Amino acid sequence: MNGFLSALWAETLKARRSKVSLLTVAAVSMLPAAAGLFTVILKNPERAREMGLLGAKAELAMGTADWPTFFYVLVIGTAAGGALLLAFIAAWVFGREFSDHTAKELLALPTPRVVIVGAKFVLIGLWTLALALWIYLLGVGIGMVVGIPGASPELAWTSFWYLMLAVLLNCLLMPWVALFASIGRGYLPPLGWAILALALAQILTALGWADWFPWAIPALVGELAGPNAEPVAIHSYVLVLLTFIAGIAATLAWWRSADQAR
Repeated sequence: MNGFLSALWAETLKARRSKVSLLTVAAVSMLPAAAGLFTVILKNPERAREMGLLGAKAELAMGTADWPTFFYVLVIGTAAGGALLLAFIAAWVFGREFSDHTAKELLALPTPRVVIVGAKFVLIGLWTLALALWIYLLGVGIGMVVGIPGASPELAWTSFWYLMLAVLLNCLLMPWVALFASIGRGYLPPLGWAILALALAQILTALGWADWFPWAIPALVGELAGPNAEPVAIHSYVLVLLTFIAGIAATLAWWRSADQAR
């Protein structure tokens, strides 16, 4: 246990001392800020045009300026856009060891490799949780400042859990990004994989097969925050869980057999 806590502390220090952590906070802050801006525009579009916030030919498909719409934008934006950001985080956590040429030293440590990999995955999970909470709290704060109507404790609580579920599902898919970062020994292979997975998710969603493709399921769950969403079947959640287990097993297998001399 002490070995794991030491490994987790070391991984946390790497993230805290890097500018990547601040960049991810800035990136996720754009979503609630944009949702707040769109709400201001929807509340008074003519005034927004006079202030230069809205062009003469601009059209907004966000909906109405109320809390249900605002929370829906937060949830679906987090579910869809958060996948690429989490992929970036996972690629950095695992790929930086190869880009910084510290992988040889890391693999040569007496600490078991499964502990090192486990610490990296826990860091990704904690990092993801912190960003998700920040999105929600910042969104609520912006919504209160803007003065959005239609608030209720039930809506806030339900939207919170939809957002957290979408983030959790995205996080469960990150072991595959970690695997490609390890095999590819850097950042580009995992990011290429993430973009490919998202592109396939878009295609299969258009074909009506999204519920059978794990990388499309977080966005389907995000749609549940909308008024006309259909429930996601249990087989979709099982697929994500099986994908997570397979990704963890494959990543651990690679690290166990990795040669520190290379």
